[in-house]
Amino acid sequence: MASLHDFVKTAEMRKKVIDHSLRVLDAEVADKRGLGGIAVKAGYKVVNGIHPKFIRGVVDALLDEFLDALDPIYREALEKSISPRDHLVANPDRVAESLLAITDAKALKAKNKLVKKTYEKLRSGAKEHVIAAVPRLGDMLATYVAAA
Repeated sequence: MASLHDFVKTAEMRKKVIDHSLRVLDAEVADKRGLGGIAVKAGYKVVNGIHPKFIRGVVDALLDEFLDALDPIYREALEKSISPRDHLVANPDRVAESLLAITDAKALKAKNKLVKKTYEKLRSGAKEHVIAAVPRLGDMLATYVAAA
């Protein structure tokens, strides 16, 4: 049975997945509204301001751990003969908890105080935002699963 890592074996495919991840992230941030949305947009701007490729580097650094975290959900979908995209969307809480466990651990070890402070300020609403992103994440997954 294939794992999610099988879809990013080559440097070219990894770059495509990272590029797509950045588009998903940009779209999710752009969609945020209200006071929470203002905070997310401001935090994203702060983190983007650290270095032009900072977020790309973070996505690249987290990609393997994110794939590991999502792989059990993906494998369940395959075992049940259902769409991995639909299975992700049906389990948004689980997806969010899996991904946030990784970012929480990374934030604890962050050396950049600005990044750490920004993460801490936004963390209380993070689960809600990740859950909102699950359909786009599922669509992204479907793109690469279908292409394989």
